[in-house]
Amino acid sequence: MTITIWAGAVLAYLIFRLWYDGLRKPLSAEEVEGFMRILRERAVDGLDSQDIATVREFMNRDDGKEFIMVNLIEFNPSPVKHPDTGQDVSAHLLLQEYFRPLMKTVLCRAGHPVLTSRAVGGYIDAWNTPPDPGWHAAGLVRYRSRRDAMLASLASPEFDGIHKYKIAALKQTFAVPMQVQVALYASPRVTVALVLALGAALLQIALD
Repeated sequence: MTITIWAGAVLAYLIFRLWYDGLRKPLSAEEVEGFMRILRERAVDGLDSQDIATVREFMNRDDGKEFIMVNLIEFNPSPVKHPDTGQDVSAHLLLQEYFRPLMKTVLCRAGHPVLTSRAVGGYIDAWNTPPDPGWHAAGLVRYRSRRDAMLASLASPEFDGIHKYKIAALKQTFAVPMQVQVALYASPRVTVALVLALGAALLQIALD
């Protein structure tokens, strides 16, 4: 019984790692062109102001590994007009109408928020940068891969319906992709391993 319990825990962890890490297969040239076609269509429609050349380079240099998207945002002064109803609404609440459905898609692809934070002051240290525009918040989101990031956003069927909320809520924003080099908290990989080990140990005690 002990062997069965721990073998089950190990199997469950391996399944989790396969889902969380993915196959780490870089984007193919065909996939890049497909995503670029979608991006150009969205840019023409005014739904996406990202620099197309920068996005292409990001995808062309894909290594298949996870990355963190670092976002800085400045809200429009509240209230803002809701794109659907025309009623006054808080810019912060309106952004949640974009963020919640986006995160559902991201979570299905093993992505998740890493950190959300509220600004409590202006720049403390800034070298050769434009003046602080008044950032209100920052957020970090983990994506399993560049493929998953594109499929969860631009290539998602829901994107057209929710991006308008982001545009209405924000005065300005930018996002920079990063890869982790040093972190005090490793990742959910450690948490899941500890939870499964604890569950297996408790089950073994209960059955002995």
